[in-house]
Formats: sequence, C-alpha cells, structure tokens
Amino acid sequence: MLTTVADIEAAAERIKDHVVRTPTLPGVGLSALLGADVTVKLELLQRTGSFKARGATAKLLSLDEAERAAGVVAVSGGNHGIALAVMAGALDVRATVVMPRSAPARAVDIAKAAGADVVLADTMGRAFALMDEYRASGLTAVHPFDDPTVIAAQGTVGLELAEDAGELTDVLVSIGGGGLIAGVAAALRALRPGVRVWGVETEGAAAMSAALAAGGPVPVELTSVVSTLSAPSVSPLTYEHVSALVTDVVTVTDAEAVRGTLDLAEHAKVWAEPAAGCLLPAARRVLTRVGDDARLGLVICGGNVTTADVADWAERFGVR
Repeated sequence: MLTTVADIEAAAERIKDHVVRTPTLPGVGLSALLGADVTVKLELLQRTGSFKARGATAKLLSLDEAERAAGVVAVSGGNHGIALAVMAGALDVRATVVMPRSAPARAVDIAKAAGADVVLADTMGRAFALMDEYRASGLTAVHPFDDPTVIAAQGTVGLELAEDAGELTDVLVSIGGGGLIAGVAAALRALRPGVRVWGVETEGAAAMSAALAAGGPVPVELTSVVSTLSAPSVSPLTYEHVSALVTDVVTVTDAEAVRGTLDLAEHAKVWAEPAAGCLLPAARRVLTRVGDDARLGLVICGGNVTTADVADWAERFGVR
C-alpha cells in the first residue's frame, strides 16, 4: 500500500521535537544559472547533514522496550549510517552500522564517534546481507528505504515543501533506494496534485531506472562514485511508489553530478554532496521537456562530503 498524507502528517508530529524544519528558499543564483525559477529545500542543514535523520528518528521512536534493549542495525553508504548512529546515541539505543568499504571515511568516523559499532563489508551487496544476519540475531533492522515508517518520515520533506514553497510545477529528488522520493511524491501528489515529481540517479547507481524498465526491482551493478545513492536494488515498496507517483527518472553521469556540486557551491552558496549535485544537470534535461516557464523545486538532500573528495573527483573527471 502506498504511503498516505495522513501517514506523513503523523510522522511529522512524532519527530518534530527531534529534527529541524529545514529552510525552503528561493534559489536566486540557480535561477540565473538554469534560466528558470528555482526553489531549494535545504535538507543538508538537517541534523546529521541529510534528510536521513527524519526516517532514522521515526523508526527509533517506534521501537518497543524489548527492541530498544536489543539494539538496531542498519546498512548504509554514508548518510543513513550517520543519521542512525547520531540519533540512536541521542535516544540511548545501541546501534550497529554496516557500511561498504567504499563509504566515505568521514561517514565511518562520524558513526563511530557517535557510539555506533561500525562493520565494514567488501561490497554494498555484502553489507545488506550482513544486516540481515544481524537482524536474525535479534537486532531490529532500520532499513534505509524499505520501511513504511521510514518512507512516511522522509515524506515530511515533501510536506514542508508543500507548505513553505510558492507555486511549483516540477520537483526533483535524488534516488538511492527510493525512500525519499517515495515519501516526497506521496506528500506532493496529495497536497499539490498538479506538481510533477522527477527522480534523479547517476548512471552507475541507477537501480530505480532499471526497475522501471524491468517492471519491478532488479539487482544492478554499482559503479558510481556517489556512494550515498548506491543501492544494489530498490524495493517493491519504493518501486510501487515511484511507478505510481513519479513522472520519470532522469540519469546523469558522475562527472555531471560532481560539476553540479561545484555549481551549487558557486551559484547557490551551499556545500552539497554529488547526490544533490546531480539535480542540476537533471534540471536542464527536465526543462528541455517541460519548457523554461517551469518553476522548479530542488531537494538538496545532503552535504556530507569533504572538499578533498570533491577535489579528487573533479580531477578524475576533468571537471573545472
């Protein structure tokens, strides 16, 4: 069943004392860059540096006493692990975070500093398998996207955008496993039914595009440097939301995502990660399809990336 706006409103009430209502602002510099009206939702200013704090908090608050005592486990390419570690520490719940070795070192360090037990796996697929093993041993899994509680909480981003933004025609949301776009699309289609919602992926982490082409979730090979979007597959739950509520999913290259990160810094004055940077090249593609009179909303999903990482990627891809 698809998430309802009532589910999202209930999640908003549950987490309101633990998360930030992030700013929704005119993206003046981006409007000049793209040649269309742009509004930004600055989730990189959320607690833990990304929207993931919303879903992690909602799931932690839903635990009963036995589940709290046993602890929780999550798999993450970075942001979900940071969010779970920090919010579990704040709520006095023991957390284990499984990350692939490709995860940013900063994410690993933050999760450890927050008190989580961090386990590294050789691949993202192996990380998900390890999470299942920990769950079988009695820990409660806090899945990064395949959970109605998490999706409803991520949908509070869309709820706030609907309440705080001016008139929008098109909203762009990055996709990893699809939890954020599932929740945002559910909120916007209920509250602003005329708004088109677009997903954005990088070519080496295009699990939702593959699912839409196949008619359901399929495993994909992960080659993107954007670890925070690198889910080995989407879930039936997120696929059903996207196939029902999202206009289309756009793919961009890693180089374009890194260029977008630099453009966000230069033109929007925000330091975002490539998972958000990919929205800018995608916005150009969307504008060619819908026209320059569109009024865009961009969900700037996170900012957990170092200057060194971006500099390395920029050099690798020849981005200046």
